[in-house]
Amino acid sequence: MPNQLARRRYPLAKRSGPLFGLLSSAALLSSAFLPTPAHAQPRAHAGPPDYFVYVGTYTGTHSKGIYAYRFDARTGRLTPIGLAAELPNPSFLIADRANRHLYVATEMGAHGPKDMNGAISSYAIDPHTGSLKFQNRVDSGGGGTCHLALDRTGRVLFVVNYSSGSVASFAVNSDGTIGRRTGFDMHSGSSVDPERQASPHPHEIVFSPDNRFVFVPDLGTDRIYIYRLDLAKQSFSPADTAFVTVTAGVGPRHLLFGPGARFAYLVCEMGSRVIVFSYDAVHGALHPIQTISTLPSNYSGPNASAEIQIDREGKHIYVSNRGHDSISVFAIDPQTGELKNIQTTSTLGDWPRNFVLDPTGKYLIVADQNSNRLVAFAVDPHDGHLEATGKSQEVGSPVCILFVPVHKSA
Repeated sequence: MPNQLARRRYPLAKRSGPLFGLLSSAALLSSAFLPTPAHAQPRAHAGPPDYFVYVGTYTGTHSKGIYAYRFDARTGRLTPIGLAAELPNPSFLIADRANRHLYVATEMGAHGPKDMNGAISSYAIDPHTGSLKFQNRVDSGGGGTCHLALDRTGRVLFVVNYSSGSVASFAVNSDGTIGRRTGFDMHSGSSVDPERQASPHPHEIVFSPDNRFVFVPDLGTDRIYIYRLDLAKQSFSPADTAFVTVTAGVGPRHLLFGPGARFAYLVCEMGSRVIVFSYDAVHGALHPIQTISTLPSNYSGPNASAEIQIDREGKHIYVSNRGHDSISVFAIDPQTGELKNIQTTSTLGDWPRNFVLDPTGKYLIVADQNSNRLVAFAVDPHDGHLEATGKSQEVGSPVCILFVPVHKSA
């Protein structure tokens, strides 16, 4: 990767530093939620549901933590609610299946002092107002904490530490708080890029659809690590095939499974490509069958592919490109699982790290990190193409978007 692109990987590191000393203060252990405007209060009516949208950010001059919005599924409009929780660098957010608890990765080590571990926190979600109530926070066991995921029972929380190269699991208590650490694995090795791949950099946790296996793409080693999930111990151990190796220098980032778990799709950050695998659900094994670029053939500039998502019908895959600053849309062949690029469109901003399809499938919301903006696109229900809606919201350094349904009063 060119040095110019590598420097953009963490553009806010210096200015986010002053907030890290606040991590142990009482102020960060409580909710910092602003009052909900009257026009954003839950409404009782029929029709498509409304959602709260939580946005994680890299904190600094323009951002203080997690911001909340109200999303109207009929129009695709986002209405600001306010600062939901004040904490450093909440770079990834998830909710449990009941949407009662929010879990947050605090990314330290990359966006702050290099010798400081990250953290994971739990918050209770008010289903009527969207406000967040702090529950507890624990050390993540490493630096650069960039992703976390709950297994399908909600009893085990996994986290990856990008900078220090480790994976950890934690028990989830019955009240939604994060319990004891139950498992830990330190990756080892390197790959061909001396600047970005001198050591392991796990980037994501993905569970197999049957909840038996755990997959961890590692950008630094050009591997996808494969573990068996042990629900009895709320922990994990290496699978019989402990990892699959991909082309040197491509930098695995995020993985997802297609319909029926017959195929899996890996976006590679450094190689700007998607690798398609056939999936052996019995043994948890991945076998590559296709590699396809995420970029137009006439583009030769710097790029770092970031997010990958699939639509509800399992017909289209979407990938974000940072550098080219676009979303590429792929049609999935239902028989072979292979991809065909059908559209690449600008995100109307700079450095689209994360994006999500809303729960209705009608809209795609992009977090343009360096433009400090969320941008909404309409999704064509027939061919999956994206079209700008003209709707956007300003927010400082957005890097993660999460939808949670509103509980409407009778």
